Amino acid sequence: MAITIFTDGSSRGNPGPGGWGTIIRTEDKVIELGGGEGHTTNNRMELSAAINALAHVAANDLAGDIVLQTDSKYMINGITSWVAGWQRNGWKTAGKKDVENRDLWEALAFAAKGLAVEWKYVQGHAGHPGNERCDEIATAFADGLDPHLYEGPRAKYPIDLDAEPAAKATASRKRSSSVPAYSYLSLVDGILEIHKTWTECEARVKGVKGAKFKKSASAEDEKAIIRGWGL
Repeated sequence: MAITIFTDGSSRGNPGPGGWGTIIRTEDKVIELGGGEGHTTNNRMELSAAINALAHVAANDLAGDIVLQTDSKYMINGITSWVAGWQRNGWKTAGKKDVENRDLWEALAFAAKGLAVEWKYVQGHAGHPGNERCDEIATAFADGLDPHLYEGPRAKYPIDLDAEPAAKATASRKRSSSVPAYSYLSLVDGILEIHKTWTECEARVKGVKGAKFKKSASAEDEKAIIRGWGL
């Protein structure tokens, strides 16, 4: 059984409030996971996403080769090239400094032990559906929200994770502050509303369990978001 994992991490301020998101897809099921911390960094959230994904795979006995897709070269280089040397050197860098985020590197190495994992880099914020969705989850938790997380049949998952990246993908919130908004969309209890300002949208979704929200950059983008939500 092949398992595909998508991960992303986000922080506001770096350090600041942060969140992580991951999607785990098996042959017949998709599960989304996410979480956040009040004071953290982007790199710590990237690592946390992978740790939680691999821990879920192990805890649920999901056997099979794993392809883990991430936009974090820091994580890929660390787990594939640096960790072994750090361990041999007593968790010191080549410059004899303490390794940053040692606790999470140890946790990631432990989580990956015994698993057949291919660490695959994907360009962030380039329209890759899995990466974009993980970014939505991560930034929602970073903003103190409680986004709805899917768990159910793969056939009913509303996002085509195998779709080619959109030619003009909308940049994620953590890198799109300079992109003018066409509208803001919110989905609460199955009811869609379209807002002209982020203030209006935030007032509707903040603190609401299961709420969804997203910024659109054009009328076409707005329609695509609505379709992606299954409406």
